[in-house]
Amino acid sequence: MSDLPEALTNLAPRLDPAATGISGLVRLSGGASQETYAFQIERTGGAAPRPLILRRAPGARTGEGISLATEAGVMRAAGQAGAPVAPVVHVCTPDDGLGEAFVMGRVEGETIARKILRDDAFAPARQVLAAQCGQALAQIHATPLDGLPALTVSDGAGQLARYREIYRSFGVNRPIMELAFSWLERRQPAPVATTLVHGDFRNGNLMVAPEGLAAVLDWELAHLGDPREDLGWICVNSWRFGASHHPVGGFGSRADLLAAYHAAGGLAVDEGQLRWFEMLGTLKWGVMCLIMYQAFATGADPSIERAMIGRRASETEIDLVNLMREADG
Repeated sequence: MSDLPEALTNLAPRLDPAATGISGLVRLSGGASQETYAFQIERTGGAAPRPLILRRAPGARTGEGISLATEAGVMRAAGQAGAPVAPVVHVCTPDDGLGEAFVMGRVEGETIARKILRDDAFAPARQVLAAQCGQALAQIHATPLDGLPALTVSDGAGQLARYREIYRSFGVNRPIMELAFSWLERRQPAPVATTLVHGDFRNGNLMVAPEGLAAVLDWELAHLGDPREDLGWICVNSWRFGASHHPVGGFGSRADLLAAYHAAGGLAVDEGQLRWFEMLGTLKWGVMCLIMYQAFATGADPSIERAMIGRRASETEIDLVNLMREADG
């Protein structure tokens, strides 16, 4: 972090004409693939400091995420469509000395899922969050495609085939996952019009204030595809953080999510379609857990975190059994 204070101090006058410097620079927890820092701009004339967030790539790009410049462009487009996002203030250039990065306004709230689900301060939010998520997703999915930067296209059928190929590459034999792949292939819903998809819309990537949803964060997996993917992903049991009796993020019902989504202009999605994408999301997360374990087992990433996440593949298999049993009566 030794280069950051000087670089941000030099950048500050371009972010705010009244800037005299920066203060309060601190790295925030979370964000495994990107670095996130909070800081504030000190200003002349007794003006209140301006709180900001720096989102920066740690170095060489890994994984499948879009570039930060593309992420900033997607956020701006979604915000113009009415979605709750942090305002993008500046997309960094090489002259800024910050590498691949952008600066956005700071939105007050909480992102730690267990606090959102358990703390008394967020009790009012929990009553309305499912509906607010439905409304926010309708706004995201209504974002005009011609105003977006270039994005990959990935729909449900394509993801099912791709994750099956990844699963096969491991040479493992997990009967529940095999059954889930077959179940999903036999019951694929009819395609719908392509929209912007957030790609990781879930509890943990939402900034929540005591009164409810404040902003949607972490757009690095944004792509074009089937809007029902986002609706299913937030229902995956792993993102309920122990509050499994509330299918949407651990805080709400599928009915509230879908009703608010449709009322805000989204598709009329029935629970059968939603559960297909919820099951696809559960299976995808199970395969992702296997990817984490392979990274640990091969020594590519020997961290205990990778091993611990890898073990969670068995949790997704329990969820898959329950979802198939519920769907088949």
